[in-house]
Amino acid sequence: MKELHHKVNIVPVIAKADALTTMELIQMKQTILQQIHEHHIEIYQIPECDADEDEEIKEKNKQLKKSIPFAIIASAQTYEVQGKKVSGRMYPWGLVEIENSDYCDFLKLRTMLITHMQDLQEITDEIHYENYRSDKLQLKKILANDEKQKKIIQEKDRELRRMQDMLAKMQGHLAEQK
Repeated sequence: MKELHHKVNIVPVIAKADALTTMELIQMKQTILQQIHEHHIEIYQIPECDADEDEEIKEKNKQLKKSIPFAIIASAQTYEVQGKKVSGRMYPWGLVEIENSDYCDFLKLRTMLITHMQDLQEITDEIHYENYRSDKLQLKKILANDEKQKKIIQEKDRELRRMQDMLAKMQGHLAEQK
């Protein structure tokens, strides 16, 4: 993540969250957030709601922020439960639904991505791409300066050799005159 956080938006996710107990999941989220802070990794920050926003939207936004990193259970399998199709994982003890917000943040992650897609795109374009572009232009400028420096050094070397040759000739002439 240290290599990527200046290049892309990072949205922390805990995969296979169904393998963790509730306490383990809480502890894992705290540990991840602590490590992100300690290593100065910049993650995508969900923007604050406007003051005139509906209280329900403000509360949803607050819940999204509390859910980071998102605990995800993924599955491509669908099952029919009480006449309703649900995505999830089947275990000997029962079905884990990926859209059940009691133990999975999939719906919150999806809501965050859909709700803040415009902001994510703007940050990618205005910050990450511009940083990348600026770095590449700086590198190009440095390389161009290196080439100029090499040419100047080569010219100075040639001039020094020419002067050394002239000095050797002059010393030769002086030695002949003595």
